[in-house]
Amino acid sequence: MKLGPLAAAAGLDAGTASDAQVTGFAIDHRKVAPGTVFGAFQGAVVNGEEFIPAAVSAGAIAVVARPEAKVERAAHIADPVPRRAFARLAAQFFRPVPDTIVAVTGTNGKTSTVEMTRQIWRMCGERAASIGTLGVTTPDESVSTGLTTPDIVTFLSNVAGLAREGVTHVAYEASSHGLSQYRNEGLPVSAGAFTNLSRDHLDYHADMEDYFAAKMRLFSEVVSDGGAAVIWADDEWSGRVLKRVRERGLRLVTVGEHGDDIRLLGAEPGQLGQELEIEIAGRNEVVMLPLIGAYQAANALTAAGLVLATGGDPARIVDALGRLQPVRGRLERATITLAGAPVYVDYAHTPDALGAAIEALRPHLEGRLIIVFGAGGDRDQGKREPMGAVAAELADLVIVTDDNPRGEDPAAIRAAVLAGAGQKAREIGDRRAAIAAAIAEAGPSDIVLIAGKGHEQGQIVGSGDAMRVLPFDDVTVARECAAAEGA
Repeated sequence: MKLGPLAAAAGLDAGTASDAQVTGFAIDHRKVAPGTVFGAFQGAVVNGEEFIPAAVSAGAIAVVARPEAKVERAAHIADPVPRRAFARLAAQFFRPVPDTIVAVTGTNGKTSTVEMTRQIWRMCGERAASIGTLGVTTPDESVSTGLTTPDIVTFLSNVAGLAREGVTHVAYEASSHGLSQYRNEGLPVSAGAFTNLSRDHLDYHADMEDYFAAKMRLFSEVVSDGGAAVIWADDEWSGRVLKRVRERGLRLVTVGEHGDDIRLLGAEPGQLGQELEIEIAGRNEVVMLPLIGAYQAANALTAAGLVLATGGDPARIVDALGRLQPVRGRLERATITLAGAPVYVDYAHTPDALGAAIEALRPHLEGRLIIVFGAGGDRDQGKREPMGAVAAELADLVIVTDDNPRGEDPAAIRAAVLAGAGQKAREIGDRRAAIAAAIAEAGPSDIVLIAGKGHEQGQIVGSGDAMRVLPFDDVTVARECAAAEGA
């Protein structure tokens, strides 16, 4: 494939290198081979421009970089926003792509929404996949783990690979990091969805306005012209999102109690799920959703909105909602203790998400709600005390433990969380010991919630060369602690 046509399709100029044959793309100079297009970007820690000579020596035929960058012995595709230019160029190379691609942004619910979208599509007869925090989930339910938003080369390669396997529908998570770093650009995105917005990632974004602006790139730039925007209409930020969508002129699908296209008329919690009354396509329907919690209903209905926005049949969507399966690490029931207390694991790691998880379990509770959680190191420190305050306000017994301390002192992280929780909290640094204590404490009418790590399979300790990932799965540990108590 020649560089000239690829560049022209991306709105770029390959100059005198138009006839050069492109064999691949890379943003890591160690992955460059002859014929590669290299992306050299300035990062917070590493400046990729420093590796341009090494990439060229390894065979790079072109370098996408700022106009000021020094490029010798290879074509310089200069652009003031090189990440965006590189993404749009690479998107022309990684083909084919699935016919229908949708993206989900928001603080909480992205993982559940993309996976539920995949499930609904599958039950409607489509070959569908999802990409996000859980990895790549294919039509046969196999999962390969990954980051919420992988680097642009990995992302585009994955999408093209799915298309070659016959996948026609893909839903992916559009994180604020991914959107601000142009890690999911260049694809024909049929629809984007917004779930909610609350404090998170302020270690990366300057403030909430900057965080919001990053999320809004999904609607202002990523969704294709003439595409759709599916908005959960009941969030406090939804009004501002709707304004952005209308300014862009996208087709609007609103969901929730204030939604026009899928309206939530009522919800009644049950033992293992909830009965939803909704209005969709002008008809009132009753859905027995086999998932607990108001936010699970919000995620499911937003997923239904995405399927509706991309041509799904309302009757089949309603039927599929009643057959949704729980998403790994999202209010996942891990075990039942010897005393009869259910133990749930959830990925909640922000104040809002923690509160939503607790409130989701409240209707199913007769006794006490016991919560075990911590906060991640090397991440937004300002959310730690509010997380402790939310837990103390809404739970009956709070156990503060370690999450992923990374390069920070675990005791200092716990202290910050405990400052918000006050006298109501108990401190047990070792996460396994904390889970064991909660399970031992729980009576037959109680519920245990283990929050923060969800589906994760390891605990990250240390940073840099000293970083270690210790095997740790909250679900497995909860089961082992419950079994040990029985023994």
